[in-house]
Order: sequence, then structure tokens, then C-alpha cells
Amino acid sequence: MNAYEDYMNELVEAYRRDLTKYNFEELTTTDAVNTFMNDLDSNETTFVVINSMCGCAAGLARPAARTVALQNPNKPDHLVTVFAGQDKEATETMREYIGQAPSSPSMALFEGKDLKYFLPREFIEGREVEDIMMDLKDVFDEHCQ
Repeated sequence: MNAYEDYMNELVEAYRRDLTKYNFEELTTTDAVNTFMNDLDSNETTFVVINSMCGCAAGLARPAARTVALQNPNKPDHLVTVFAGQDKEATETMREYIGQAPSSPSMALFEGKDLKYFLPREFIEGREVEDIMMDLKDVFDEHCQ
């Protein structure tokens, strides 16, 4: 690794921990994403956060994701995250499963490999964190029993 990569890895470590310390599994390679997705049962739910360094990730996406994932009575079976701009191949692989235009940060809910919900950056940025939390709560209540 060069000095720039070392610096960036050190800088984003806190952003990674913002989810991983709340039981989000970080998928950092293409193989990790594929293995995870291929091992899912068709009835298991997975909440995916595509993390990023931007302000809307820090102030809106991560707080909404971790709060609802921890506090809502209906929870997904799995919580995972990939980091856009850092773990590029893993992020691209997850985006292939999501099947939507690239968007960072963003969130998705799967049942098995079937996408049930996608929240792109355009519906995160500029909103109140409570509104994003309500969107996630509604989706969890509908799909996660």
C-alpha cells in the first residue's frame, strides 16, 4: 500500500466502525459478497448499507440504519455493509445484486436474493434522519418478521 491508501484506510476506519460496532458484517471483497449472497436461504432478509465518506452518510444514512436495525422490533436476519470508494470490487459486486444505478450512500433490503427495497442517495440527502428511519421501519415491519 502507498501512503495515500494508508491515510485513506486510517481516515475511514471510524466510518466503518460506525456500522460494524453495531453488528453489521463488513464485506470487503467480491468473494465475500458472492459467498454471503449465495449462502442465503430464500426466506432470510438482509439489510445492506452501501457506506461512504460523505456528510449525508455520516449525518443521515449510518445513524438511521443502525438505529432502526437495533431498535425496531422487526429486524432483518442479516446486516451487511460495503464501503463505496474503498472496497471498490465488493461494492460493485453488491451493486450487481441490487440492480440499481450506483448510489452512495444507499440502502437495500433483500429477501433471499430478491431486492425488496432500495433507498438511493437522492432519498437520503437533504431529508431529516427521522424520516429516513420511518422509511426503514416501515420496510422492516413489512418484510422482516
